[in-house]
Amino acid sequence: MKKQRFLIIAKLVALLLAIGPLSGCNYVDWEHIKERAANINRYEKVALQLSKENRALKIDITKLQTEIARLQDENKFLSTQLGEKRGGSRGIASIQQVETKNDLVRFNTYRWTPTQMLAVANAEFKKGNYEKAAQFFRTFILNFENHELLNDQVLFKAGMAAFETGKHNDWTLDNFNRLIRGHPTSKFYRGAKLWSALAMLKQGDKKAFFNTVEEFRKKYRNTDEWKILSAHYEKILQNYKE
Repeated sequence: MKKQRFLIIAKLVALLLAIGPLSGCNYVDWEHIKERAANINRYEKVALQLSKENRALKIDITKLQTEIARLQDENKFLSTQLGEKRGGSRGIASIQQVETKNDLVRFNTYRWTPTQMLAVANAEFKKGNYEKAAQFFRTFILNFENHELLNDQVLFKAGMAAFETGKHNDWTLDNFNRLIRGHPTSKFYRGAKLWSALAMLKQGDKKAFFNTVEEFRKKYRNTDEWKILSAHYEKILQNYKE
């Protein structure tokens, strides 16, 4: 900037020096001199404005470089933290698939995200497609145990879907047991215990089923679940004693 101003001043001095010797001459073109002086003045204003804008741009560039450096450091930190949190856990590329002859999830083809997987499970459950819902719920539960969307309602739906298929009793029991162990205050807790007992009865464990019925009779007599069971209690008791 100083150099530019020096050049402008030098030009003005040169112009004034040129005017001096010619001031006594009748052939001095004063209009031309005024025009040149005005042009030089405009050049100075433009140069000063450009210099000001250049300084502002340099300041903006410095700020952006600082912000980029900060974001890079933050990204490195978060990557490190994420790596430590995951530890040696299995990545999504090596997802654990459910053991079934008819794989409806087909993860290797669709590469579902956890959110997509759960969305499909809920949609299929709502439509009554329990086999597909059960597989998607099961895959989600097995591979994303610590996911924020894995709650008591998801576990209950997963258990119900598996139960309704009539062929995934082990999934049913595991899903309901996860709910019972992990969510003892859930509104789905009693339902999970009841349906879990029914699943155990289905596989021939009469004792486990009857013990659950007795638990409801003693502890949950004012519940909807007991209202259902009480209507069949005498028959249940008779069958258990046989």
